[in-house]
Amino acid sequence: MLVKLDFRISWYQPFICVLLSEYIIRSMKSLFFVLDLVRNPMRRPHAVTLVKILVIFVLMVAAFTVLFKLIMDYEGQENSWLTAVYWVLVTMSTLGYGDVTFKSDLGRLFSLVVLLCGSTFMLALLPFMFIKFFYEPWAESQAAARAPKYVPTGTEGHVIITGLGIVERALVRLLKRARIPYVVLAGDLADALKLHDEGFQVMHGAIDDRETYQRARVDMASMVVAAHRDTTNTNIAFTVREISNTVFIAATASSPASVDILELAGCNQVLQLGDMLGKAIARRVLGRNPRSHVVGSFGDLLIAEAVADGTPLVGRYLKDIKLNEHSRVNVIGIWNRGTFSLAGPDTLIEGSSVLLLSGTRAVLDEYDALFCVYAREETSVVIVGGGRVGRATAEGLAEQGVDYRLVERNPQRIRDPERYVLGDAADLDVLEKAGIRTCSSVVVTTHDDDINVYLSIYCRKLRPDVQIIARANQDRNVSTLHRTGADFVLSYSATGSSSIYNLLHRGNLLLLAEGLEIIRIGVPDSLVGRSLAECRIRQTMGCNVVGIEVNGVCRVPDPHHPLPAEANLIIIGNKEGEERFMAQATAAKVAAR
Repeated sequence: MLVKLDFRISWYQPFICVLLSEYIIRSMKSLFFVLDLVRNPMRRPHAVTLVKILVIFVLMVAAFTVLFKLIMDYEGQENSWLTAVYWVLVTMSTLGYGDVTFKSDLGRLFSLVVLLCGSTFMLALLPFMFIKFFYEPWAESQAAARAPKYVPTGTEGHVIITGLGIVERALVRLLKRARIPYVVLAGDLADALKLHDEGFQVMHGAIDDRETYQRARVDMASMVVAAHRDTTNTNIAFTVREISNTVFIAATASSPASVDILELAGCNQVLQLGDMLGKAIARRVLGRNPRSHVVGSFGDLLIAEAVADGTPLVGRYLKDIKLNEHSRVNVIGIWNRGTFSLAGPDTLIEGSSVLLLSGTRAVLDEYDALFCVYAREETSVVIVGGGRVGRATAEGLAEQGVDYRLVERNPQRIRDPERYVLGDAADLDVLEKAGIRTCSSVVVTTHDDDINVYLSIYCRKLRPDVQIIARANQDRNVSTLHRTGADFVLSYSATGSSSIYNLLHRGNLLLLAEGLEIIRIGVPDSLVGRSLAECRIRQTMGCNVVGIEVNGVCRVPDPHHPLPAEANLIIIGNKEGEERFMAQATAAKVAAR
């Protein structure tokens, strides 16, 4: 006899299969967790406590069952042992169906005792202990599974970041833009999960544990970044050197005395961010002299700034000046009260403008020869804040031969009474004593952004024509400081991240101000053989080409000369413009493949 098989599948059966498979998977995970709970020495006390509670519960049920039988026999009622267990559990759980009841006061009193014990144990103590010793460890193990504990096999050339402060966050943005792999170490599981959910490449592990760096493949990494306390950085460097003698270690130092110790521990480069920020601020002080001030370089190509005030350039457009006919200098941008714009033929030069120039030393000398005749008497600089950044700024100005007065309200920080003014910078008499009425620049370097905003507004009100340079401690306050009237804003995060990035890429990035950078990048395949005039980079991408590097020699580019393949472009722009340039270059390269 033939049997006809029906293979028709109802619409709901696939959903049932999916639900069953999910249930089986979760059940297996729970089973593995229970086994781990028993075998894991760290979790074994929890398992033992839970077992003890269950044993007490079983003994309590057994005792109440025996008493139930005895009282029922006393009342002359016949019930089985199963009925006794049933009544005890129903009463302890407060269900109370009422199908089995006592008739005597003794029985009713016993019922109350069972009810109170059951409600206390089953509805309060047992669930709490279950959640505490079983569910919470299980939830923690599920959460821990989401936080990676290893760097994927095959990863190399990555940057290991041992924490995520303001400097490291800015560094991560640079690494992402350059498509350089990285991993952030997080010792606390909650921090690791938070960073993982925020989209960071994170690995859970203690930063002072040798095994952590083995799992992070430190022997295949390009750099380890340590920006904690000096003592912690020393421990990190020493731990890393136990595994790898070749990986580059960059660390920060708060105290000058820690530099030698960190180098002995194995650091290749020790950065004193306070001193670096102060020196960077000192380089931005322009004074009233129209002479060009070098703020950075790419080989022989120098990047400089020059004030336009007091020169014939004020009130004229770049296309009318024809500066390149008198000097080979390249005007690549204009600063106006903290706002930067790329230079074009229709750019108007105002009295508050600061020109951003590029050229060789000889080219800048030609520019200085044209405009130094309009120089006015040099005046001093007022520095507000005598901390590490303020003192480093003063040292940088002293090296340049610039006179300064430093305002500080803490007498213990006074170094040179002739250069320091003791008092609060919010006091007009103190500022006038420091020379606010005649100075060429004001530098605000306190560690409190609220005070920096307040003083920037105050100084701009007192001196609308003075150059103001402010320090920002939080990135969110950069735009606020610009709106208060600060011409330039520099921060720990930008200075530190760009310095670390340059250690990785050998000076490929120059930070001009917060949000404005000059980077070196290879000529994209889509631009090879085309001239800058044809590419229209400034119009389409919001960047400007500062120079071109061929065979290690940098020069000002010819806008009508074809770009060679084996060359680097040096471009300037804000973060958005540079990201558009790199994204389009990458997209064109992928499309060509």
